[in-house]
Amino acid sequence: MKRVGILGGTFDPPHLGHLIIAEEVYQKMKLDEVWFIPSNQPPHKANANADNQDRLEMVKAAVAGNDHFSIHDIELRRNGKSYTYETISQLKQRYPDISFYFIIGGDMVEYLPKWNAIDKLVELVQFVGVKRSGYPLNSSYSIKEVEIPVIEISSTMIRERLGQGQEIKYLAPDAVIEYIKEHRLYEA
Repeated sequence: MKRVGILGGTFDPPHLGHLIIAEEVYQKMKLDEVWFIPSNQPPHKANANADNQDRLEMVKAAVAGNDHFSIHDIELRRNGKSYTYETISQLKQRYPDISFYFIIGGDMVEYLPKWNAIDKLVELVQFVGVKRSGYPLNSSYSIKEVEIPVIEISSTMIRERLGQGQEIKYLAPDAVIEYIKEHRLYEA
C-alpha cells in the first residue's frame, strides 16, 4: 500500500516550519508522499485572514519543486467547518489503496478527545505527532512520534510582522513572500 502523510492547516500563510515538519515526517516515517490540505474553516480557530484562493496559491508556491509534496483542495471545496473525519472518510473512499498518516503538532495531541468523531477517525488514519518542546505526546490514542528540529515560526508571528511592516525573509519560502507582496496580503 502507498503511504501518504496528510498535513492540514489554515496555512495563513504557509512557512518554513510547515515544510520542515512535512519533510521530517516524510523521511522518518518512510512515506511515499505528503499532501498539504488547506482547511476551509477550522473548527478550533477563527477564520483565516487571507481568502481560500490566496492560501491555496501560497501553498502551491511553498511546495513547488518538491516532488513528494502535493496539494489537495478537498476541504476548500466543502462549505462550512473542516472536520478531519469528513476529509479522511472522503479520501479513503477515493483512494482505498492508500494508508494515510495524519500529521499533527504536539500541541494538538491533548485536544484529540475533543475532535469530531475521533473514535471513528482513529480507525481510518494513523496519527503522527511531531514533538515540539514543552508538549508531551500523552494520549490514549495510537500516535506515532516524530522528533523535529525546534523551529519557532508561526503564521501568527508572520502576519504580525507583516502588519508592523517588518521583513519575513527566511521565515517563509521566497515564492510565498513574493506572493504576499504581490497581492498585498496581511498589510496593516
